[in-house]
Amino acid sequence: MSTSTHVRPEHLGVIAQHPSVRKLAMVALALGGFGIGTTEFVAMGLLPEMASSLGITEPTAGHVISAYALGVVVGAPLIAALTARVPRKTLLIALMAAFTIGNAATVFAPNYGVLMAARFVAGLPHGAYFGVAALVAAHLADRGQRARAVALVMMGLSVANVVGVPVASWLGQTLGWRSAFALVAVIGVVTLGAIWSWVPALAAMRMSNPLTELGALRRAQVWMTLIIGMVGFGGMFAVYTYISTTLTDVAGLSRSLVPLALMIYGLGMVAGNLIGGRLADRALIPGLFVSMTALGVLLGIFVIASHNPYTALLLVFFVGAAGASMVPGLQTRLMDVAADAQTLAASLNHAALNIANAFGAWIGGVVIAAGYGYTAPAAVGALLAVAGLVVLTVAVAMERRSARSSR
Repeated sequence: MSTSTHVRPEHLGVIAQHPSVRKLAMVALALGGFGIGTTEFVAMGLLPEMASSLGITEPTAGHVISAYALGVVVGAPLIAALTARVPRKTLLIALMAAFTIGNAATVFAPNYGVLMAARFVAGLPHGAYFGVAALVAAHLADRGQRARAVALVMMGLSVANVVGVPVASWLGQTLGWRSAFALVAVIGVVTLGAIWSWVPALAAMRMSNPLTELGALRRAQVWMTLIIGMVGFGGMFAVYTYISTTLTDVAGLSRSLVPLALMIYGLGMVAGNLIGGRLADRALIPGLFVSMTALGVLLGIFVIASHNPYTALLLVFFVGAAGASMVPGLQTRLMDVAADAQTLAASLNHAALNIANAFGAWIGGVVIAAGYGYTAPAAVGALLAVAGLVVLTVAVAMERRSARSSR
C-alpha cells in the first residue's frame, strides 16, 4: 500500500506536536463536505417549489438532481487525473471555489435550461473534493485509524442532513428555493477561508501524474468496489429523492414537518458514519457486508412502515444510518486496492455514488410513473441492495482467487 495514506515519518513529529493543526484541518475539510452535502440533498426536498416556480412537472424538476450527479461523474475522473501534480491544498481551494461559483449561478439561473447547466457545474468538483479531502485526512491520521479519519471528513456530509438541509429547506420554502442555494454559496465562501487558514501545506504528501492515476482504471477490484457503490446506493437514493411526497402523501405527514424528517435522516447518517468508520478500521469487508445487508432489510421494511408517520420517520433514521455506514468502508477499500492511483480512485467513489443518485432518482420516477405508487422505490431499493451484496461477494472471491494464484 502506498505510504501516502499515512503520516510520513518526517511529518509525524510535526503533527504529533501540534494536534490542533490536525483538528482544525479536519474541521475545514468537513465544512466543505457540509456545503456539498447541503446542496446535493436540499434539491430533493424542494422539488415541488422548483417545479412550480419554473412551470414544469415534479419528475422534470427531478432532472436537476441528475444534472448535478452527472457533473460529479464527469468531473471526478477528469479533475483527479488532470490535477495529479497540483499541490493538495491548492487543489482543495480551487475545487471549493468552483463549487461556490456553480451554486451562485444556480441562484441567478433565469430558466430551466440555465439551471440544469448551473447544477452540472456545481457538481463537477464534488467527487474530486471528497477524494482529495479523504486522502489528506488519511495522511494526517494515526496508524490504524484511516477509516475513522475519512469518516470525520464525511461527517460534514452527514451533519449537512441534520442542520444544513433542514435549514436550507425551510429557507427555500419560506423565501423561495433560490435562497437555499444562496446559503450554500455562503458556506462555500466560509469554507474557502477555513481551508486557506487551517489546512497545512501538506508538503510531505507524494504527488502523482495523470498516467499513474489513470492506472486505477486497469484494476478489477477498483471497478468492483465502484459497482458496489453504484448498485447498493441506488436503492437508497430511489427512496430519498421522493421522500418528501412519500411522507406527505403516503405516511400522512404535514408538509411543514418535512424538514424535521430530513433532519432525522441526517441524524441517522451521522450515527451510521461514525459506526461505519469504526467497522472499517476493525474489519473492512465484514463491515461492508453488515452495512449492505442492513440497508436491504430496512428498505424492505420501509415499504410497509411508510404508511404510518411514526414508523416512517423511524425507518428514515435507520435507512440513513445503514446507507452512511457504507461510505467510510468503500472509500478505504478504494484506497487499498488502488495502489499508487489513489486520488483518482478516491474521487471515483463519489462519482459512483452520484451515478447511484442519478440512477436511483430515475428508477424511482419510473416505478412511480408506472402507477406503482411512492412505496415502490423502497421495494426496488431492497432488490438493489441485494444485488450490491452479490457484487461484493464476487469481488471478495476474485481477490482470494488472485491471492492464492500468486503464492
